[in-house]
Amino acid sequence: MSMKIEVYTKLYCAYCQRAKELLRIKGMNFIEYDITDDQLKAAEMQLRSQRQTVPGIFINDTPIGGCRELFDLDERGELDVLLGQVILPAEST
Repeated sequence: MSMKIEVYTKLYCAYCQRAKELLRIKGMNFIEYDITDDQLKAAEMQLRSQRQTVPGIFINDTPIGGCRELFDLDERGELDVLLGQVILPAEST
């Protein structure tokens, strides 16, 4: 399955930098949209995520939140599952 990761960012945003660095550490490619001076992209992010803060992170078109949510997912081990880096054991029947 191909993974689509999109990150809406603003220039000089420390949270944006941290989120992108975590994705790089995980070896993930992502599409970055710099919305610093792009009101149309900013409005697009707000419409998609129902949030006004950056970063706005989407995995396979699903909004996962911002930097805090990304790191929370990682701490719980759920980020690797979302990114397809962990295969869950099949349930026995």
